[in-house]
Amino acid sequence: MSVEVLDGATIVNFVEDEEAFSGSIHDRFDNLDADHDGLLSYSEMLKELQTLRVFETHYGIDVKMDPDELSRIYDSLFVQFDHDSNGAVDLEEFKAETKQMMLAMATGLGFLPVQMVLEEDSFLKKAVERESTKLAA
Repeated sequence: MSVEVLDGATIVNFVEDEEAFSGSIHDRFDNLDADHDGLLSYSEMLKELQTLRVFETHYGIDVKMDPDELSRIYDSLFVQFDHDSNGAVDLEEFKAETKQMMLAMATGLGFLPVQMVLEEDSFLKKAVERESTKLAA
């Protein structure tokens, strides 16, 4: 983890950089696709969602959630990614939904810089690294 400064423009510019964004999406998809069938099953997506621990913590403090409610949330997230409702998420669905989520984060952040703690392999970290590389050039 590292502390980084970013704003909405950092994220928007990353998403609009087709080469950088698509490469990051492809790498993450390949990493999640445990059986290498070119599709993400519910269990493959669930593993990633659970590692994020978004719903199990509140400002870094563990929170006990109802397991049924947590399961419904994860089901709902999977459905959000599975655009054609075939029970699996392909690369294009993964890319499209991730792009929407990233742009929603950019809108939420706005254009005033904020400091955030970022996971080393996160899309936000990749956005910051891309911006740093562009500024250094």
